[in-house]
Amino acid sequence: VQLQASGGGLVQAGGSLRLSCATSGRTFSRYVMGWFRQAPGKEREFVATIIWGSGNTYLADSVKGRFTISRDNAKNTVYLQMNSLKPEDTAVYYCSARSGSHYYTRAHQYDYWGQGTLVTVSS
Repeated sequence: VQLQASGGGLVQAGGSLRLSCATSGRTFSRYVMGWFRQAPGKEREFVATIIWGSGNTYLADSVKGRFTISRDNAKNTVYLQMNSLKPEDTAVYYCSARSGSHYYTRAHQYDYWGQGTLVTVSS
């Protein structure tokens, strides 16, 4: 299983970015995908998760109403659309995967990780 995250960058507060997580090496229809983030000096934090087969999603309270997670079956890619970005969203964002059909919100529950993409939100 390989996960390749991309789409990070520098954006002003209030702006938007879309992160992508390209997957390969497995059929992900029975997988759960997650996005986490880690700011300097802080622990890795749950952001969003999607059950690939059903498309059902769950987001952290801190990003509800601003972020959306989705997947494209044809492209085997998961997206994190981030709107109304705030300086406190600044972090390295990681995509993750594990088999299953439930929501998982803890980093240790995921088996596979991408390399991370840096998002910097300036005030």
